[in-house]
Amino acid sequence: MIKKIIKSRRAILKLKQQDLAELSGISLRTVKAIEAGKANPSLETLQKIAEVLGMEIRLVLKTTGGNL
Repeated sequence: MIKKIIKSRRAILKLKQQDLAELSGISLRTVKAIEAGKANPSLETLQKIAEVLGMEIRLVLKTTGGNL
């Protein structure tokens, strides 16, 4: 699931949710909702998050089977 990938990568990079929100230009509310599994990111949002986390969006999608 995408929420696990984002949360674990963020933890590895020692980023807080607030850091990820600020660096990606996404609201903290959205980051929290995605990590809680209450919201699925759009491809645009996922791309922004992936860039901050140093990940390629195609690999994220491949890992999740395309299921956001």
